Amino acid sequence: MVSVVFLTLGPDLGDEKSVSNLNLTMLIVMLPGFLLYFCKDSIHGISPGKWIMGIMVREEGAPDQIPSFGRLLLRNLFTIIWPVELLILAINQKKKRLGDQVAKTIVLQNPNKPARLRRILVLAGIGISFFAFTILFAGFTMKSSDAYKVAVDEIKSNKEIQAETGGIKGFGMMPTGNINISNGQGKAQLEIKVLGIEKDLNISVYLEKEPDGKWKLINIEK
Repeated sequence: MVSVVFLTLGPDLGDEKSVSNLNLTMLIVMLPGFLLYFCKDSIHGISPGKWIMGIMVREEGAPDQIPSFGRLLLRNLFTIIWPVELLILAINQKKKRLGDQVAKTIVLQNPNKPARLRRILVLAGIGISFFAFTILFAGFTMKSSDAYKVAVDEIKSNKEIQAETGGIKGFGMMPTGNINISNGQGKAQLEIKVLGIEKDLNISVYLEKEPDGKWKLINIEK
């Protein structure tokens, strides 16, 4: 869901207009996302997470029977009050959370679970893919921001940097730092790698903007 929110906002995430639309975008994306989450066990009583963990949801009185879709949905709705669920799970002698008690379901080991190595590889792949996406999207978003564009223009026009690098031939793929905008007023601190003909430099750029104004350079450091 986080990935979908990022993709929906697009590369202009750091711009003032996108920040103001963030809450509305999150609401539009998260509502169907949570609905999908509540239906996560609807296929054979096994969600992706349960498949990885080698467990499954079954009828309380008939461990070989898959609960109905309605009962699986009811069971997951109780995760909305997860602090209560956690407390009941901790004190319940049968280690059943409230959702399982109300829906009359149990969680069992899956006798047909895939090999452990396969499940570990899937889990690792999901984690690596998510973090790679987050890092790459954050860098791409920052490079698409107005603050970054102003910073790059200021670096290009800096004679001292030009002389020390022997001429600028490009910039690093992944700038770091942060861009904060509140009520139209913004502050940005960017770390940009400058690729020079003779020497590369890591440059720190500080910028600010007033409401309805443009980004202005405050300081630039090597």
